[in-house]
Amino acid sequence: MALDKTECSGEALELASGKRIITAEFNGGTMSSDGGGLLLAATDQRMRLLERFSECFLDARKPERIEHSVAQLVRQRVYGLALGYEDLNDHDQLRHDPLLAALAGKDEPGEEPLAGKSTLNRLERSTGTPSRYKKIAYWKPAIDELLVQLFLEAHASAPEQIVLDIDTTDMALHGKQEDRFFHGYYGHYCYLPLYIVCGSHVLCARLRPSNVGPAVGSKKEVERVVGQIRQHWPDVRIVLRGDSGFCTDEIMTWCEENRVDYVLGMARNKRLQAIIVDALAQAEREFEQTRQPARVFVEFPHETVSGTWSKPRRVVAKAEHIDGKSNPRFVVTSLDSEKQELYERMYCARGDMENRIKEQFMLFADRVSSSTLRANQLRIYFSVIAYTLVNGLRRLGLAGTAMANAQIATIRLRLLKIGALVRVTVRRVWVRMATAFPLQALFSQTLRQLRT
Repeated sequence: MALDKTECSGEALELASGKRIITAEFNGGTMSSDGGGLLLAATDQRMRLLERFSECFLDARKPERIEHSVAQLVRQRVYGLALGYEDLNDHDQLRHDPLLAALAGKDEPGEEPLAGKSTLNRLERSTGTPSRYKKIAYWKPAIDELLVQLFLEAHASAPEQIVLDIDTTDMALHGKQEDRFFHGYYGHYCYLPLYIVCGSHVLCARLRPSNVGPAVGSKKEVERVVGQIRQHWPDVRIVLRGDSGFCTDEIMTWCEENRVDYVLGMARNKRLQAIIVDALAQAEREFEQTRQPARVFVEFPHETVSGTWSKPRRVVAKAEHIDGKSNPRFVVTSLDSEKQELYERMYCARGDMENRIKEQFMLFADRVSSSTLRANQLRIYFSVIAYTLVNGLRRLGLAGTAMANAQIATIRLRLLKIGALVRVTVRRVWVRMATAFPLQALFSQTLRQLRT
């Protein structure tokens, strides 16, 4: 955040330290706490991310009355989220930051303020089609397609196999938002968004009310994502991975009919546990002998008694005894991998998706405080695009460095939040960062790699 050179607090803050008194005042001139935003801009230039994202909006405003273009509004909002500013209220001060103005594309940073909170709020409340009072609209299918396209572009050639992780999470609601429902499992009013992730890439982020099961609407999203991937990589092997909430005959049948393998968790029940009773007893005996967690893996063909499955399928079970009690787990799969490897290396690896969801929250995806579902969906899109931008910085700029696998919040704290003195001249915007910044070498290396 910048401080204008004409501003001062009128109050000196003093602290005794050793022989001298430390005096702090908010009158240091035109400074920014976000000097590392230059890395975000370099990443965006490499990916052309925000330019293409802004093309997913339709602007029906009169050109002669436009002060802030959609592209500038989008850049301002996404950069703000990436730099840690979650609320639109923050932008009443941020709009005077000359560095953010330069990154957003203003011709005269330092003289032309950026948009305030009210203008950005009108952008976030975009409708499906422009209207008299809402002149900007956004097109959800275009954004959905862009997310998958960015994933495809991240690969120089088609991989032999990809794994699509599918999961949902809760986003707590504290107001009277549209489609607000109480969820018994989470114990509060919430939304239940659906995410599809491949590695570090988010391919789908669909906001849903919480009065539906995890699998509701998921086949449609998987079908859309797989269809777009197959247009570019027709021969790639695709594996769908998820927990027991997605273990439905509809999803498994679709996968079997469309050359998609799956490995999905199964909710345990008395019937399944009875099938592996001998394996559980063996695991208990091993635990008693070693006093260490014991695992025994078994597999068997299974079909539901109620007939909810259209045919028998392969089930792999982990019969585990730990801390003096049984801990059985089950997965259903179309893969023919060895059972222990299938569970431990394939299925358990889905836990990394939890990190991707946590990183969405680091970029404030859970700030779904608008009154309409559509506006909150756009807020999630903004957070996903901000994630994609910082993930691009991590993937392209930090590759081979000590921070190659750092989380989003760590990257922001260590590389983006840098104090800088900003001076705007006729031809340049000078950004003079702190001389004592300890990661100067890493910063320079990252910028070089982004320009390669």
